[in-house]
Amino acid sequence: MESIIEFIYQPHAFKSLLLLLGSIGAAYLLSHFVAQLIVRVARFTAKKSDAQTDEAKRLHLRRLETHLSVAIAVVRASIVGIVAFYVWQELSPAASVSSAAIGASAFFIVIAGATIGIVLRDITAGAVMIMERWFDVGDYIRVEPFLDASGVVERITLRSTKIRSLNGEVNWMHNQYMQSVKVTPGGLRAIEVDVFVDSDETGEALIGKVIASIPVGSMTVARAPRILRKEKWADDIWLITVRAKTLPGREWLMEDYFIDSLKTLDAKLFDGKVLIRKPIARYADSAAEKSFRRAIGVK
Repeated sequence: MESIIEFIYQPHAFKSLLLLLGSIGAAYLLSHFVAQLIVRVARFTAKKSDAQTDEAKRLHLRRLETHLSVAIAVVRASIVGIVAFYVWQELSPAASVSSAAIGASAFFIVIAGATIGIVLRDITAGAVMIMERWFDVGDYIRVEPFLDASGVVERITLRSTKIRSLNGEVNWMHNQYMQSVKVTPGGLRAIEVDVFVDSDETGEALIGKVIASIPVGSMTVARAPRILRKEKWADDIWLITVRAKTLPGREWLMEDYFIDSLKTLDAKLFDGKVLIRKPIARYADSAAEKSFRRAIGVK
């Protein structure tokens, strides 16, 4: 504080203050330019990640994209802080290095006194999430306790996280308010439908007609449904399992639309004789299956 008082009572204090503010402004523009360069690198990385077919490499590129996103905020803050430190030291040559550091930071503390606590909590929470790898850029997440805060992570900083929902809305979340995060691996949910039919041939024909009517796209069923396996249960019962991958929130396309279409076409084309039982839709995640098998002791 003494450093600030001495500075104010200097003969050319106002001119020096303008020089300090101008230098900080120039540093901000420089940090913005550097941040834009990092953004371009991040976008290039995102394109490579989207085009990557190897899951391990795609995950590596997504994590690199996450680190670049965090680096944008760190670089901008660092450039402004370093310039403020050295400008203050030049304006107060008699002051020690520690006094210059205190003086350079005091200006920001006075201006942001009412918000510094909130920012520090955000930064602390963000740093912990990044170190523990809660999620990466490109992951689909659902934030607790905000049930409507869900979507694809577009950007992560130490202070906040940018999330785009399926309807296009953008949510900016303070990191300190993320009490729990549900992450959908790969951004897709695998759903399998068990269809019980009287014949594998007629059953496959019925399922093929329904699959042809399922909308496939980035906002509907991301992976076209396919017949995963056929198994004969008895002389007159066949089990055909259909697998598809949907976006979170689009599960109804397989759970409702697909099953209703099977029943409608069966009644229309085969007089309701193909389906033996009502089809069963269920989630199918290999990692979850492995964990639950271990939990209940099934080999």
